[in-house]
Amino acid sequence: MLQPAYFAALETALQALVKGAREMISTFAAWLALLLFAGTMIYAGIKDVATMTISNRLVGFLLVTFAVLAPLAGVDFSTIWLSILVASAVLACTFTFFAFGWIGGGDAKLLPVAVLWLGANLALHFAVYASVLGAVLTLSLLQFRKVPMPVVLQKRAWSSRLHAPQSGIPYGAAMAPAALLVLPESHWFSVLL
Repeated sequence: MLQPAYFAALETALQALVKGAREMISTFAAWLALLLFAGTMIYAGIKDVATMTISNRLVGFLLVTFAVLAPLAGVDFSTIWLSILVASAVLACTFTFFAFGWIGGGDAKLLPVAVLWLGANLALHFAVYASVLGAVLTLSLLQFRKVPMPVVLQKRAWSSRLHAPQSGIPYGAAMAPAALLVLPESHWFSVLL
């Protein structure tokens, strides 16, 4: 006949196994989230420079992966809900900016999704970095548009588009490095530590 101590030891072993599995899933999800977010933001920045567009699919991909990976990574629900709330407020602001023609539609969607990923506590840091880098990008493009286009770049569609005075500014190229600068301070790293 089995002793109660056997069942207690079995229960303890199973609890340790479940805890270890949860930690392994959480760590894997956090690493996957970091890689996917960083890679997608870099891609968005490059794509914005090359085509002056940030696709709905890209923004949708970031939304879906956040919805799946944040709970799996062990990000607590209060942090998730606060991030959703702040990202919604940012979305209202960016769509207002879009309505006035100050930013493009892709930029208006990417900024709040980046805030969602980075967390409410880093929204201001991200916005400041994105603003400073966006200002540098804008001033650089304005200077670039004043000089004749170099011959080597004349046959490239993306450089012609950037050089055209009527073209906008690809702010995705400023948001990407801003997100990467703030990412190490995010809740994704706190899950790993």
